[in-house]
Amino acid sequence: VYYYRNPSKKRKNKKEHGLCPYTNMVVTKDMIIGDVLDRAPDCAKFFFEIGMHCLGCPHSRGESIEQACQVHRADCDALLAKINDYLASK
Repeated sequence: VYYYRNPSKKRKNKKEHGLCPYTNMVVTKDMIIGDVLDRAPDCAKFFFEIGMHCLGCPHSRGESIEQACQVHRADCDALLAKINDYLASK
């Protein structure tokens, strides 16, 4: 499940036509890590920062972001803020 900032907005350019995989993507704590990384692989660096170095593991790719933050004792809201700020800047 992907959430978009403004679903009613008319698409006018290449980025808005979906050629950019994370156009208007908003990451939430219930999203699966593998889905986020499939859509925006350059966000892996933020997971590495919280000590999650096992992103290739099938178990870790199936976890929600909230679950991973609990396991790694990381602040989920801070991680989401970093990821969403990064995606918004693209």
